[in-house]
This record gives sequence, structure tokens and C-alpha cells, in this order.
Amino acid sequence: MNKKMLLALQKRNKARLTELRTKIEKNEVREEDLTTLQTEVEELAEEAQAIADALAEFDESDDTSTDEEDETRADNEDKKDDEEGTSDDQKVDEERKKGVISSEKRSAAMTSIASALSTRNEKSTKQREKEIRSAFANFVVGNISEAEARSLGIEVGNGSVTVPEVIAGEVISYAQQENLLRKYGSVHQTAGDVKYPILVKKAVANVSKKERTSEIVETGIEFDEILLDPAEFDALATVTKKLLKMSGVNVEEIVVEELKKAYVEKETNYMFRGDDVGNENPGALQKKAVTYYESESVDVNAAGYSQKLYQQLVKLKGQPVTAILKKSMWIVNRPALTVLEAMTDTTGRPLLHEAKDGVGYTLLGHKLDFTDAANKKEDDHTTPVFYFGDFTAFHIQDVVGSLEMQKLIEKFSGTNKVGFQIYNLLDGQLIYSPYEPAVYRYEVGAVKGA
Repeated sequence: MNKKMLLALQKRNKARLTELRTKIEKNEVREEDLTTLQTEVEELAEEAQAIADALAEFDESDDTSTDEEDETRADNEDKKDDEEGTSDDQKVDEERKKGVISSEKRSAAMTSIASALSTRNEKSTKQREKEIRSAFANFVVGNISEAEARSLGIEVGNGSVTVPEVIAGEVISYAQQENLLRKYGSVHQTAGDVKYPILVKKAVANVSKKERTSEIVETGIEFDEILLDPAEFDALATVTKKLLKMSGVNVEEIVVEELKKAYVEKETNYMFRGDDVGNENPGALQKKAVTYYESESVDVNAAGYSQKLYQQLVKLKGQPVTAILKKSMWIVNRPALTVLEAMTDTTGRPLLHEAKDGVGYTLLGHKLDFTDAANKKEDDHTTPVFYFGDFTAFHIQDVVGSLEMQKLIEKFSGTNKVGFQIYNLLDGQLIYSPYEPAVYRYEVGAVKGA
């Protein structure tokens, strides 16, 4: 369906909605007709939204100004009708009419119609987001100047550009898919530091079977404080000039895709392993999770390993306190998933089950998810690693509006590439009281003291 047909349908749709609104304003709708009217309004609202969504997919054409003039004219007519309707409404004596709908139902019907008539705003929002994405991408690759970028709503200064919210949201959404700690952890979007009190000394209660003759003994209680202190976080991505200059290539998709890949790879490693030299993360999952050991090492390549590993996983599951256990799940790496797929319990049934909703797996009654980020080391793709616990105890702080990008042209000019340096302020730590460890880590084959 072309744009002209969509605009014609939109005009007809709005005309019918306006007609229904006028009837309600003039009290021409009776109680017995209200159900039919509401059904028609709902159908028209769905149609209006579908038309607006379809129109949002079209690029602006030469007749855009004409369309806008038509819409403005229609709006003006609607306002005129509103004024006339209000005037007529004031003149009508409702009490001399029988069967007229109540003021509450009348108000609800008017609200539904007003919502349906406002679908044009959705189109405008989508178009605006599209313009912002295009302006951001064009500035990054050097197609427009800083002044032009600012005029289009892009924040530019000191050689860097703030990633617009519409794109930053896309990057973070992608991060939630790839970084399981963003998916299952607790994310806080703030501008300042976040502090968490942690119980390090419990209070001890007193008991006395006889009548008390002495003062109650004072018991101590102590808290420590963990501070989420966002660190400067950056990553570097490059795109060839040839790719950027090829006709038919959507430059904004290239830029956003490279942003996602570079950012998420760095962020995920920081949260799971935190082993970047000079920028270690002491609260990373691998470092902060309580290590679980067994006295007997298990070799998953040896015969008969299944039952031994099964028993160890059962013991691992029993480590968290009850309050934590009820909220716990598994996160494993792919070697662990491969081992689990071949394992059976003591009755010979598969140990790994599909979740009840058909999405993902369950292990020993708890949800399981897997990721390469759980590997012992980045280049270790063979050691099975299991994490079990409440991952909402992993707290992530995103500093609002801190995601920026800087274009690096000269640095990579010798290889005909353009560099994108992504900058953000971020911190992520596993936080729990020593009395209630939140997450346990089991590396198959590891023995304490070895």
C-alpha cells in the first residue's frame, strides 16, 4: 500500500472518529447505542495505529509539507468543532432528554476517541527518533559538521559526541541479551555513587527463664559499607572506509552494530572476570563468588564421572542459606552445559530438563542459563564452570547520560579505517553479607589447596 492510500485511509478514519465525537458532545448517543459505539471506536483506534505505524516506515517525500498542511488544517477544523461542540453542549438541557448516557460513560468514550485521534503523535515520535539516529551516524562518519549535528539535537563537544538516548537504549538492550549479569542482576541508573550497608557482626539475643534482676546485656551489631564507584570504561571499534562509503549500505546500522559489539564485550568481561590488567574489578562474579571445592577431583573425560558430578552438584545446591536458595538459579559456561546434556541422575533420567515454559533449562529444580563469559579464562573453552545463587545480589550502576563516543580518523588512516572509541561510566559488583553468601562457584576438577 502506497503513502497516498494510507493518508486517504487516515483521513477517512479521523473523519469517522470526529463524527462520533460530535455525536457524543451533542448528546445524540443513547444508552442502548453505547456498546456498539465503543466497539466501533476500538476498531477505529486499532486501524488508526496500524496506519500511523505504516506511515512511519515511509521516508519523507516531496509532498511532506502538503501532508503537514493537510494535518494542520484538519487539526484546526477539529479545534473549531471542539469549540462549537462545547458551545452546543452548554445549550443542551440534558434533563429533558431520556436515555442519555451518564457523564462517566460519556467521559470514557470521549477519552477513547481522543486517544485514537492522537496516533499522529506516535508517527512524529518515530520520525524524530529516525532523524536523531541518522544525524548521529552521519556526524560520526563525517558527513555533517558539528554545527549541523547540534541543530539536529545531537550533543557534541571537545571532539566527542554523547550517544543519543534512542541509540544508548539499543546498546543497553543488546547488553542485557548478551551479558547475563545485566539480565539477572540489579541495575541502578543514577548520577552519584551508590552505597550498600553489609552486616558483618550479628546481634545476639538474650533469654532468661527467671525474672530479670540485672540489666540486659548490650549486644553489638556492626555494618560495613560497600560503595559502587563508577570507573571510566572504554572500548575501541573500527570500520573500514570502504564499507562506510559503499552505496546501499545503511551507515547508521553499521555504527550501532559496532558500538554494541565493542561495548558489550568489554563490559561483560569486567563484570564476570574483572581481570583487565590495571583495571581489575574486585567485585567481579568470578572473584567475589564463594568458591566451592570437593575433596575428590572429578574428571569429566573419565568413565563413570556422571554420578560423581551429580552428587557434587547436589551438594553445591545445598550451600546457600534457605532465604537465598529460594531465589537461586544456575549460570554455567558451554563446557558445563555440554557435560550436563550427557548426564543422568541416579535413576538414569536426564539431569537437564527443559523449563516448563519451554524457554531455557532447569537443573535440580532451578532455572539454568549459559554464557561463554563464565569461562575460567577468556581462552579456556574446556573447563566446566558452575555458578549457583541469587544473582540479583550483583549490583550494576549506570551513570545517566555518560555513554559517549569519539571518532578517530587520523589514528587509523594508514589502514583506511575509522575508529570509534566508546566511553562510559560503569560499576558492577557482587554484594552480600558474609553471613549470607549470595553466589557460589564450582570449577569442575578444582581441589582445595591444589
